[in-house]
Amino acid sequence: MNFRAIIATLGIALAISLPAPAENLPADHPATGLVKSYLETVAKQDWKTVSAMLQPTFLERRRLSLINNVKNSETMSVEATKLAMLGVKDIKDLEKMTPQEAFIADREAVHKRMKVSPEDLKKKQDTLQINVLGLVPEDGGKIVHALIRTTQDTTKVKIEELLLVSLVQDKEDTKKWFIVPDMQQPIATEIGGAAKPAAAP
Repeated sequence: MNFRAIIATLGIALAISLPAPAENLPADHPATGLVKSYLETVAKQDWKTVSAMLQPTFLERRRLSLINNVKNSETMSVEATKLAMLGVKDIKDLEKMTPQEAFIADREAVHKRMKVSPEDLKKKQDTLQINVLGLVPEDGGKIVHALIRTTQDTTKVKIEELLLVSLVQDKEDTKKWFIVPDMQQPIATEIGGAAKPAAAP
């Protein structure tokens, strides 16, 4: 059998064995509305409302990661600075926070450091445009990946982004969906344990 014939045979075998590519979901899928609300709420920096849209297991992973980050500070001074930015005095206070409270404290601390002017923040909120380009299902439609193009202006520049936002269906209420911000990252799950971010390769 010559090389051309071998390649042709492999092509036929692959065509038979590979599953058909997933088709785009309709634009009226619940994921479309949730993704738009999520991005609009992030732009408003309403972290309490954002936290309600996020998968509970993601929030718990985020809380544990935040605690570990503070505990692994280089010095006690650095640890104290991190705790102060989160609005607490002791690591025990951070550990007592609910996943939602920890997420809100973290986001508020991050955005305070960014020092975006009120004028730029309002301009970005007012000019935000969200175009959902497609919704790709996974795992029988229980997971959806949304490809989104956004544009928004500051007082000086226009910002355009291409985003991938992943959502999962609630196991108990199939009409409910959650955003999972870290789904594009490697996640290691211990057998019989909770999922946690994998170490970087």
